[in-house]
Formats: sequence, C-alpha cells, structure tokens
Amino acid sequence: MTTPFDQEPPPECPAHGLGAGGLRRLYGAEAENDPMGVYEKLRAEHGPVAPVLIHGDVPAWLVLGHTENLYMTRTPSLFSRDSRRWARLHDGSIAPDNPLTPVFTWQPMCVFADGAEHERTRSAVTEAIDRIDTRGTRRFINRYSNRLVNDFCEGGLADLVGRFAEHLPMMVMCQILGMPEEYSERLVQAARDMIKGTETAIASNAYVMAALMRLVAARRAAPENDFATRLIQHPAGMTDDEVGQHLRLTLIASYETTANLIANVLRMVLTDPRFRAQLSGGHMTVPEAVEQTLWDEPPFTTILGRWAVCDTELGGQQIKAGDALLVGIAPANVDPVVRPDPHASMMGNRAHMAFSGGAHECPGQDVGRAIAEVGVDALLMRLPDIELAVEEHELRWNSALMSRHLMELPVKFQPQPQQDVTRPPDPAASRRPQPEWEVTMSEPKTGTGSAPVPQQPAPFQAPPQQQPVAYIPAQRRPSAPKRLWQSVSRWWRGY
Repeated sequence: MTTPFDQEPPPECPAHGLGAGGLRRLYGAEAENDPMGVYEKLRAEHGPVAPVLIHGDVPAWLVLGHTENLYMTRTPSLFSRDSRRWARLHDGSIAPDNPLTPVFTWQPMCVFADGAEHERTRSAVTEAIDRIDTRGTRRFINRYSNRLVNDFCEGGLADLVGRFAEHLPMMVMCQILGMPEEYSERLVQAARDMIKGTETAIASNAYVMAALMRLVAARRAAPENDFATRLIQHPAGMTDDEVGQHLRLTLIASYETTANLIANVLRMVLTDPRFRAQLSGGHMTVPEAVEQTLWDEPPFTTILGRWAVCDTELGGQQIKAGDALLVGIAPANVDPVVRPDPHASMMGNRAHMAFSGGAHECPGQDVGRAIAEVGVDALLMRLPDIELAVEEHELRWNSALMSRHLMELPVKFQPQPQQDVTRPPDPAASRRPQPEWEVTMSEPKTGTGSAPVPQQPAPFQAPPQQQPVAYIPAQRRPSAPKRLWQSVSRWWRGY
C-alpha cells in the first residue's frame, strides 16, 4: 500500500520547501505564525485527514474533520493510545533527543493505555477528581485571583498573561494536588515549556517530575486530604511511578489548558464585539463566554496522538499499522461540515473537541472551567473599566505543535486599592463601575453536543448594597427577596 509518505516531489519542484514528500510541516515559521491557515490548506489539499510532518520531519496524519476525530477517539480497537505501537520508534526515524519526547514517550499512565489497564488507572484519577471540594475550590480560586490582582491593581497597567493567566491555574492546581509550597515562577515556566517541543523541554520535564516525586514520597509517609493522597490510597494500587506520572498528567494538562483558556477569554471579552455587546446587555454569562472561546480558540490545537492498530482507512486515506495520528482539535472545531459559518455563535452547544473525546476525554474539564470562570469574574469585578492598552493587531502569539497562546495581553485601567484576600471582594472599592462590565453569572444552558458533560454551577457575584457591579438577570422577577438572593450568592461563591 502506497501512502503520501512514500512519495518524493520531482527535482526543482517548489514542494521541496515543504519537507520530504512535499508534505507540510506542523512546525517551523509557517505553522507557528498561522496554524489555522495551515490547517485550511491541508483540508483543501487532502480532505478531512492529511499527511503531515512533525518535529524532525517525522511523518504523521493530522485528522481535520469533526466526524473523523470523533470516530478515531471513540474506536480504540483501531486507534490505540499506546505509543509503543509507533512504527517510527522502531525504524530509527525518531532521534532520542526529539523535542517531542516528553509528549509521546510511553509512560505507565492512563493516557497511554487502553482497555482494562486504562480503566484501572483512569478510575483512580476520575474518583480523585470527583472528591475535590467544589465549594472550597471556588473559595481559593477567588482568593488567589484577588491576590494576583492585588499585585498590579494600583499601577493602572498590566500584562494579564504574565501577571494573571499564567499563574492562577498553577496556584490552584498546586493547592489541589497537595503541594502549594512548590508553586514558583520556575514551575510555571517549566510546565509551559515541556510541551512546546523546545530544546529545553526534556530538562523542564525533569524539573516538574522532581517536584511531583517529592510530593509522592511525602504523602506515602504522611497522608493528607488532597489529590495525591487519593491516588496513592485508591484501590487501583498504583506504584509511586504511576502516581507521579498521573500527577504530572493532571498538572500539565489542566495548567496549559486553563492558562490558555483564561487568556483567550479575556482577549475576546476585550476585543470581540459579540462578547462586549452581549456581556453588557446581560444576555451572555461568563460560563457561556468560556464555552464560546472553547469553540473559537481551544487551549490545545492538536494532541499527539493515536497509533493505528492495523491497516485501516480514515477520511479517505489509507492508514498503515503503526502510523501516528494527531487529534485535530482546532481544525475540527471549524470543520465546515458541522460549522458552515465559523463566526456563528455556538451558545449552548458543547459539541466542540476542546477536551478531546471518547474514553480519553479530559476528566478534569469542569475544574478548568471553574478556574477560568471564577478567575475572569473576579478580575472584571476588581477592574471594571479595564481595556486593551494596545491595538488588537499588535498582540503576539506563540504557537507550537499542540497549542497556541498569547504571549502578552497589555491592559490599562483606573488604579484600584488592594483588597484583603481573606475576605469576600468589596465591590465598593472599585470607584468607577462601568456598565459594560456588569457581568451576570448563571448556570450555562444545557449542551446539545455529542458528548455533553454536566457542568458544575458557575459562581456569581452577589449584588452589593451600594454601587452594584453584578446584578440579577433581567429574566428574574424584581420581587425576588434580596436576602434569599444574597445567601444563594454566598453559597455559590463558597464564602
């Protein structure tokens, strides 16, 4: 069976600039500057499944179609998560120092397993997530958000990526895992670096794993009520190595996803007329804004990967046993078959691929949503007149194989005083409330997608007695008892 990987372009052909076989690279200048443009070129040239080259000019398949991605992720009998099946690992095509090594190297954890072994290890993770104290989590998300805002609220200028979006998820996840003392700038940067495919990715992975293995040793000796202890004590009987690897999986997946999500939500709220108009009119809640962002700017653009169990066909392409395939999250979200108008509102629809699909769909997605929703809400409450400090076209992006994120999000605002982070936020401290940032918080609409996941109730801000910034949605009757509404608000917030 002949595949595009076996073909070479004729001499002097312009295709030589693309890579071996005339295939497009998913790394390098073009892919990093305009990944969505590359995806659409691939779709036009090959259809829903396209041959590509990843780092080191290693061949793989990028799945672009929404239907094809769902089929691949839901059919482990044909498309396995076990990277040891990758034929290129056995024929010498992949160098030992390939920058994607931390991503694809087989490890004893659920994302590289199928069947009974996957169920054993994933059950430990999902049950540990299910036991997270949702109310308490919202409380310290809000507290950490306000602590970060305190660091820059008096200056009137800030970079919301470097000062807020990159740090809030790490602070929260270190608390959830049970290692708040490990939170540091170096841990933040190592977590961001290790999936980029950079020359320092392997060293960054080692730094993160060292911190996590210290946590495993500490919890073996002295259990506490945290995520790490739940993994250790789960009936699955994980080894220390398995616990450490699953802690890494939980930390990195949740961190990268949520950091990108927060930055993307804030950028769209600041620049997209759809968000501004609907938020100011009270028709779009922050959870709905988050969901729209998951369609338009998913935190992960692709995921490596799946490996073909046998020779098969997908999207009109002949896939050989041992071939690597990438889940095309971003291209699937704009597949014309399911979304003819890429600018259309997807409110109420959770059929996006932002958290992958099938048996390996992200189990912690509601934790990520909560961090983004509470964090964005807290920021907008503290800085009600916030606006972009540069022109939108001046914003810069950093793209890698698996993700695309803002490098900076400069904003300006009226300087505000610091607040006591141990108490509920005082809206009266913001002396210039702006109607355009009056955000109502309510439970988002039920999804109509292929695999809807019940969402935890989203927190909302109680209406203060003076100068209200958040208010009761218009569809609620004005005669609703104020004291009851305030007590419900406090319960949702976790105060």
